[in-house]
Amino acid sequence: MADAPDEKRSNEKPFMREKIVKPPLSRRQTAVRVFRLFLSAVIFGVVAAVSFAASRPLAERFLGKEPETTPAPTITIERDEPGKEEETQTAESESLPPESQSEAAREEIEGIVKKELETFDWTRDKVEGMNQVLQEIGREADQSVVTVSSVKHQVDWFDNPVESTGQYAGIILSISRGEIMILTEAAAVEEADSLRVVFKDGGTAAGTLKQKDSLGGLAVVSVAEAEVQEAARERIKAVELGNSYSLETGDLVIAVGSPAGIVHSVKQGAVSYVAGNVQTADGQTRVLYTDCGCETGKGTFFLNMSGELVGWATELYGAEDRQGFTIALPVSEYKGNLQKLMNGIQIPYMGLKGQDVSEAMQAEGIPKGLYITEAIADSPAYLAGIQAGDILTRIQGAEICSIRDYQACLEDQAAGTEATVTVQRMGLGEYKEIEYKVIIGAR
Repeated sequence: MADAPDEKRSNEKPFMREKIVKPPLSRRQTAVRVFRLFLSAVIFGVVAAVSFAASRPLAERFLGKEPETTPAPTITIERDEPGKEEETQTAESESLPPESQSEAAREEIEGIVKKELETFDWTRDKVEGMNQVLQEIGREADQSVVTVSSVKHQVDWFDNPVESTGQYAGIILSISRGEIMILTEAAAVEEADSLRVVFKDGGTAAGTLKQKDSLGGLAVVSVAEAEVQEAARERIKAVELGNSYSLETGDLVIAVGSPAGIVHSVKQGAVSYVAGNVQTADGQTRVLYTDCGCETGKGTFFLNMSGELVGWATELYGAEDRQGFTIALPVSEYKGNLQKLMNGIQIPYMGLKGQDVSEAMQAEGIPKGLYITEAIADSPAYLAGIQAGDILTRIQGAEICSIRDYQACLEDQAAGTEATVTVQRMGLGEYKEIEYKVIIGAR
């Protein structure tokens, strides 16, 4: 009986064990599976992102936090409105003063000054007090003046590296968002390999070109505030922008920057003449004649008696028109362009000079609009085919009735874009409408 289990075990049949192996996947099946996996990952990611975006405001509300917003890095400049005198003037009534007008203006000023000198009770205290006021304005404004060094890297005859620099005066326009904006001459940045800015109290920092106006001879240079030494950063300040429309003949002005050809020099003088509605490229402007006798081309800026920036010396007009004056362009008419430069935006340029079509001209059959006196050679308008004698009536569908309309409309255009410009041109005894496609340029 004891052998029964062994006998039973010997009679059992061995169990056959097999491993079932699936056939290998084909390339097509492998690709399908990879694609499904990838698609699932994408769908999961999209769902997660949407869920997060939808739930974040609710979560922040419960947690007492407001969503973070980043302010647009835009600098805005408040515009000045022309006075009644400027609004009533026409382009026909005034232009750059010829010699006779300059002489008459000088005689008028001399007469006013002579009369005041004869009647003014000059005492030592009054003279010293007046001089102290002017000196204080100059000293205060000089904290806003910097030296912009234009650095060029060259080699000598023996291929040794040589660094040459040119020094120009600049004036601080704003300090905001950790960035210092400096107005200077366009010549300071042209062909420069690098820019170096030296502040009044010795702080030095690298400068970068924000934007320039080659036609106007100006540029804005940017400096990171963090790169300026702390001691110098505490003392620098931005100059306030004034209203140059309020300047009249006889008003005192102070020239800072480089009026003597040396940065941080100061001169005093008066506005000797104000020329209104002077035709310039793509607009018109007032021009100030001062008796400061400043050196131009190195950066000279004019302040009023409140220490506000009201203009800058320019070389845009020839020596034959100066008659011993220093010519300054006023700030008010340039504030729109200045805002563009400070935001790194190119100033749009078409290259037209013109004047309003007066009622008398309209009575003679000339259409209402802007009478083109000159299409500047090689300008976008000139290359498109616009000619002197054309009457500009519309830009991009906007009606143009005056030089101010033209300036405002052009300011809204962007450099590099195409604009439809409509003009009226005389042909076969009548005016006919012509449309031109003008590629807006940059100054």
